[in-house]
Amino acid sequence: MACPSVDKSLLPMKAHYFLFNAGSAPIVPFLPVYAKQLGFSSLVVGTIYAILPIFGMLSKPLFGAVADYFKQQKSLFLLFQLLSAISLFTIQFLPEVPTKTPVEFHCHQESFLTMCNPIDPSAMDRVAKESLRNGTVLCQIKCEAVSSDFYKNFPSITHGSNDLEMKVELPMVHYDREGNCSYFRIHNAYSSALNKPIIPYCNGSLQKLQCNAICDNSAVMDLITRPADDNHNPALSYQFWLFFLLLIVAWSSIAVVASVGDTICFGMLGDKPNHYGQQRLWGAVGWGLFTLIAGFLVDEFSKNQFKKDYTVAFYLVMVNILFSIVVSYRLKYSQTHISRNILRDVGLMFSEPRILVFIMWCMIVGINTGILWQFLFWHLEDLAGTNMQWIKALEGLAAVVQCVGGELPFFFLSGWIIKRLGHINVMSLVLFSFGIRFILYSILSNPWLCLPIELLQGVTFGLFYSTMASYASILSVPGTEATVQGLVGAVFEGVGVALGSFIGGAVYYAYSGAAMFGIFGGFSVVCALLHVAIQLHLSKLPSSPSDAKGMSQIY
Repeated sequence: MACPSVDKSLLPMKAHYFLFNAGSAPIVPFLPVYAKQLGFSSLVVGTIYAILPIFGMLSKPLFGAVADYFKQQKSLFLLFQLLSAISLFTIQFLPEVPTKTPVEFHCHQESFLTMCNPIDPSAMDRVAKESLRNGTVLCQIKCEAVSSDFYKNFPSITHGSNDLEMKVELPMVHYDREGNCSYFRIHNAYSSALNKPIIPYCNGSLQKLQCNAICDNSAVMDLITRPADDNHNPALSYQFWLFFLLLIVAWSSIAVVASVGDTICFGMLGDKPNHYGQQRLWGAVGWGLFTLIAGFLVDEFSKNQFKKDYTVAFYLVMVNILFSIVVSYRLKYSQTHISRNILRDVGLMFSEPRILVFIMWCMIVGINTGILWQFLFWHLEDLAGTNMQWIKALEGLAAVVQCVGGELPFFFLSGWIIKRLGHINVMSLVLFSFGIRFILYSILSNPWLCLPIELLQGVTFGLFYSTMASYASILSVPGTEATVQGLVGAVFEGVGVALGSFIGGAVYYAYSGAAMFGIFGGFSVVCALLHVAIQLHLSKLPSSPSDAKGMSQIY
């Protein structure tokens, strides 16, 4: 049997999806934890990612309309790829927010680290909840201006110096709390200066040292981290505003590239929109492959360090996106349709009940996606505890499973699945799958067990995105394609992802990752059942003339 011929005109489109996603993947999924490394709390990160999609919401339809009106879809497509590369690459040059992480080292027959926080009682509650998991926290402490009298009572170290540096293990089973202070008994210690294990034991009376600590547990770090200046808020620092500005440019640029790129793709496909998934799947391949590569390289370049070195990831961003620009320039595409009144045509389309339900569906999926994007890796790092040396590789491997095991086959089969089930039934399936996925995260104890769960990414993103994009393409009035794709994407990211990031960040901050995923898992299952009921009701209603265009392709 002869092999089907390959449409060579679509090869640059496939290459763009691969290279642009390969350029975003090395750093975009790691940005929330990178922000934590810069000195921002989960609440601040959640707030940032709640605001960012609003800029995507504005930029997608705005520049989509500009592209439609001036017939400059390809030019804007190239320009915003370049802006995304520059903004993402520049983030690496931002300095960390000046912070301090004060602890007291109490050395006696048993030694403790004492951590007090009179400002944020909820931080104490989070550490108390963390202690119920009976894990172990690893901290690196540095105590300055240590007197020679202290070393006389600390027999494990036979010489004095100005500073004392140690790595200590804190079993959470030996955690205690009193008032605004938490007490962690030190189980094992290792001297950085002497390069050997030491016994955390002091002769005579209780010895106290004022120290700073870096720990591998986010709840503990939230407890002890505060501004270097007690009267200064990190969220008001120039580092925060530079970081926020670069993220705004990057997020808006990526949003425009995605919506205009999809418009160009559907334009090139012509009367074969069901082949969209076969183009877009190459984006999943690029994303999964380079998230894994970047995660592995970051771990390799960060060995024996408490903080990760992301330099190699930033350079992968720049190289891959520049290659994407080169292949995108070779796209043989020209815009043919123009709408005389874009606002009127789009406004009439969005007045239909079925389309309003579709918009609500996009928003709810966006809420879940925002939670997933911003806090899955954060949750995995909390579950990992002291085993942080392989965490970036695990996160990269999770992305590979998401993309290769999940998105790739579902993008490839999306046209067939949508044709068999219909857009409406697929929408209900997406919500139900999110519910199952989040509930499984909520009961997860071993972070490695997330890998089989990531296969559900095929439904919750691959099948979802194909359904959303093809539904919008089918309903678009000729000449409004980029505008409609932008509006639908704006609802998904600008409203949904924003709400998910903000609410998810607040719930995570107040409770835990497990509680957050459990709450939204139940929410998704309820929404899936409501969607089925609403669509059954709408299917019994007669279609209006303006609604009739795509209904035969949707049900």
